[in-house]
Amino acid sequence: MKPLAYRMRPENFSEVYGQDHLVGKDGVLVAMLNKGKLLSFILHGPPGTGKTTIAKLFAGQSGLDHYVFNASTDNKARLKDILDTTAYHDILIVIDEIHRMKTDVQDYLLPFMENGKATVIGLTALNPYQNINMAIRSRCHLYEVKKLDGPAIEQAVMRGLKDLDVDIRIDKQALAAIVRYSNHEVRTALNLLEAASLVLEDGATMTAKHVYRVAGKVSHDLDDHEDHFYDLLSALQKSIRGSDVDAALHYLARLLTLGDLQAIIRRLLVIAYEDIGLANPLMGGKVLSAADAAIRVGLPEARIILGTVVIDMALSPKSNTAYLAIDSALSDYDQNDTGSVPDQANNRKIRVNPDIYHYPHNDKDSVNTQTYLPEPIKNRTYYLPKEESGYEKALAERLKMIDKLKNKKR
Repeated sequence: MKPLAYRMRPENFSEVYGQDHLVGKDGVLVAMLNKGKLLSFILHGPPGTGKTTIAKLFAGQSGLDHYVFNASTDNKARLKDILDTTAYHDILIVIDEIHRMKTDVQDYLLPFMENGKATVIGLTALNPYQNINMAIRSRCHLYEVKKLDGPAIEQAVMRGLKDLDVDIRIDKQALAAIVRYSNHEVRTALNLLEAASLVLEDGATMTAKHVYRVAGKVSHDLDDHEDHFYDLLSALQKSIRGSDVDAALHYLARLLTLGDLQAIIRRLLVIAYEDIGLANPLMGGKVLSAADAAIRVGLPEARIILGTVVIDMALSPKSNTAYLAIDSALSDYDQNDTGSVPDQANNRKIRVNPDIYHYPHNDKDSVNTQTYLPEPIKNRTYYLPKEESGYEKALAERLKMIDKLKNKKR
């Protein structure tokens, strides 16, 4: 017998939950069909949100002969067979996992997209801006299939309840448990509902206990090969940057569940210099020591080491002045004519005439009046210190003293 999730596949757009922006009354895909103007598009979003279902329903209503091509398993010969049919009429192709399409296959497809002989619906769980070739992406409209919220999952479960093999009811706690364990996926929610119903007889009520019995561990959205992993790393950085220690620990915990210590450590090292920087310059060394210790002991004990350093980072003073300074210098050099190295900083010129260079260590306070920026940008300022931490306040005072000694007007 077919699984409940398969039996419950929507047969029309009105049965698709949570995607009204695409298939609702005023949805863009409905407008395409109503006006007979079929454009190529890519549906992107998490698994279990309805991408394949929407594509099949659209294809069925398009009025075109339609084919399915899987970019992971099908080859160029298969695509050629499909596209040969355009000699007789226009077609529609649903391309699953379009982010995996090989370059030679793309190149063969592009002319058919250009002349409108083939309308393409691409499907991917990845970010199309990062994972789909520009040549394909630029010829398609990009539409997000959104992660489903609780009410949408509840709707699907209540509808699925009527299609079970047993006539049962479900209480609020059981419904909430299915939503919690579903990870926002209709397919997972219906699978849970069906599995939990197996131990019930007609007339019974499903409780949270029945759901827990079949659910096991919560299905976390933590695929380190997809965008969500990088969302978590970004959330960790934003939490530390924002001095929210509890949020930082939460996102660290979610990342530790994946067990990818190297990725976590790389991001923590970046945070130490990008967001804490000169406000607490010892932090870089602390993070490096913690990283070495975490790798040496491995998980699960590494969680203690990384948790300790993340707390320290979140509560540390913050400064991005060094990060802004080097980016400003790079941008200036990239976009402007910054001139050549001045003679007093140019080794070739100094070797010819050593007197043009004044050795700072021979001067009081190890400072003299010479400056070293090229002439066109001699008055440029990149480093703008904050005075929110004792260390950087001391740097600011030192900078003022140096500027005064050099008689440089700021």
